[in-house]
Amino acid sequence: MANIIKLKTGSKFEEIGSYSRVVAVDNWIFVSNSAGRNPITKEIPVDVLEQAEQVFNNIETALEAVDSCLADVVMSRVFIQDPADTHKVMEFVGSKFQGIDPATTVTCPPLGSTQYKVELEVTAYRGADKAPTQRISL
Repeated sequence: MANIIKLKTGSKFEEIGSYSRVVAVDNWIFVSNSAGRNPITKEIPVDVLEQAEQVFNNIETALEAVDSCLADVVMSRVFIQDPADTHKVMEFVGSKFQGIDPATTVTCPPLGSTQYKVELEVTAYRGADKAPTQRISL
């Protein structure tokens, strides 16, 4: 039988939408779409790159709570409110995922609020950072 962990952060949105920030099913870890809101101060930076930094802080905290880390990420989905921010956001995302190289989707849909400039969700596999990895180029 699978071991399932559902982690909530206390966000009102998790309660309203009846979802968990993280669901871990054995070694598979699914982190919900995360915005750049500081969970302690509840503040959202105006700058898109400051938001991106907070997004990664939130995701890394969530992964650590289930004994995982950013290096375990195998898939990411990046949501950028303004297409004009895509290049600089992806440079930042690339710096965070350097050497991890997850599969990634990048899109520019309207987000839940105009305050949100970038959001990210990830799928991780606990232990992927230590697993033998074959890199192939086409």
